[in-house]
Amino acid sequence: MKVLVVDDDEIFRALLREIISEAGYEVSAHANGQLAWEYLSVEGADMAVLDVNMPELDGLSLLRKIRTSERLRGMPVLLLTIKAFVEDQVAGYETGADDYLTKPFSAEVLAARLKTLERRILGRGTAP
Repeated sequence: MKVLVVDDDEIFRALLREIISEAGYEVSAHANGQLAWEYLSVEGADMAVLDVNMPELDGLSLLRKIRTSERLRGMPVLLLTIKAFVEDQVAGYETGADDYLTKPFSAEVLAARLKTLERRILGRGTAP
């Protein structure tokens, strides 16, 4: 199962890649939403973890593109952000996010949320 990771912070992107790989997923990591969209348009992915604040194409704009794509609209998307305000989370859900995680977070929580998205939305895996 391939997880698309998009975050403009190189160190944080590497950390996400490591956490998600250790959870058993194949990872395709990108520095901004535009690069991620170009990749998705060709290669696709099973799930996505998107930072909200990025240059060129932010996470919410990328999420809108995903939700209007015939091929990708059903892909589970988890948003990551340092914004913990209720209105930011509501905006994420209203744009089509399946889950929302504020930074900082534990590696175990991120892995558990991905497994939950896989199980509930994609109908794969089994409950622990």
